[in-house]
Amino acid sequence: MAKRDYYEVLDVSKSASADEIKKAYRKMAVKYHPDKNPGNKEAEEKFKEASEAYEALSDPQKRAAYDQYGHAAFDARSRAGGGGAGGFHDPFDIFREVFGGGGGGGGGSSIFEEFFGGGGGRSNPNGPERGSDLRYDLEISFEEAALGTTKEITVSKADQCDTCQGSGATPGSSTKTCQTCGGNGQVIMSRGIFSIQQTCPTCHGAGKMVEKPCKSCRGTGRADKKSNINLRIPPGVDTGTRLRSTGNGESGLRGGPSGDLYVVLHVKEHSIFERDGDNIICEVPINFVTATLGGEVEVPTLQGKANIKVPAGTQSGTTFRIRGRGVKSIKGNGQGDLLIRVNVEVPTKLNQKQRAKLEEFAELCGEDVNPISKNFFERAKDFFK
Repeated sequence: MAKRDYYEVLDVSKSASADEIKKAYRKMAVKYHPDKNPGNKEAEEKFKEASEAYEALSDPQKRAAYDQYGHAAFDARSRAGGGGAGGFHDPFDIFREVFGGGGGGGGGSSIFEEFFGGGGGRSNPNGPERGSDLRYDLEISFEEAALGTTKEITVSKADQCDTCQGSGATPGSSTKTCQTCGGNGQVIMSRGIFSIQQTCPTCHGAGKMVEKPCKSCRGTGRADKKSNINLRIPPGVDTGTRLRSTGNGESGLRGGPSGDLYVVLHVKEHSIFERDGDNIICEVPINFVTATLGGEVEVPTLQGKANIKVPAGTQSGTTFRIRGRGVKSIKGNGQGDLLIRVNVEVPTKLNQKQRAKLEEFAELCGEDVNPISKNFFERAKDFFK
């Protein structure tokens, strides 16, 4: 079955802004989320379709690739041709990143807690609550992306308060039942003919109030802290790659688990190397004598220097392949190659003796010395009349 156009899936125009795309995705994700449509396979497929469309159009690089190549931009088979832009992530991961907190689909709180005040699956409003997921944008070098590395990053986040150990109360003080909700953590709000259950605005679902709030965290049980995290970056990542650091998001409430940290990578451009899928391209200048007579040329690679043999009569733009010197596939499908594209350099500063020798060489040249020129002018002779 052919895939639908991503803009059509989210019901936005091709000129839609990032905010419009995100708003459209939120609407679709809420409508078709599996928690809201249990057992509905069609809704589940539409949820996945919306997530894929959002991931492609929310990332500037992927959106540009999609606008140019269509769905072929994300086809692994087309990556060798220069149009590839990588695969897609778990739709529930995308949901959690956009909405924060739990996203259903096998862990965390239900979508009903987010949109319907806890009526869909949170059985204990006073129980543990998972912390929110966080996003961190990290810039790395071309070499780090290709070869892999370990980076230490510093993240500011809401973490368990050291003074009250997450209770929100001054050590030694007691708690009392919330008078607004009577300890349930939920209140019933009437909206016309409907009655909706939602989180208590006074105790925020805890069902209890501390008599003497902790001065360090002002009764929240969490305080802003800076955490140093060692992040392993595997070889083969690229701009837009997202790495999950489990449990390094915000601290949970009432003993709940911490959220996750999503690190989005941005790879800096290199001064001499360019990436094409898992291959690396490097343009190397060679002098016209070597190009004419042939010889050996030393070239750079990410693993150190290497030598290539240049045959006599090599033309500018000729590409040589050094196998296994490219980028290791992040999916474990081997390693790319290094493509050396040579550019024949024409001398620009000649002394009198050098010029005389070249002029002498030119006089000795016949048509057989420059067969490419001869062939071109033969084919183009009608245009010179």
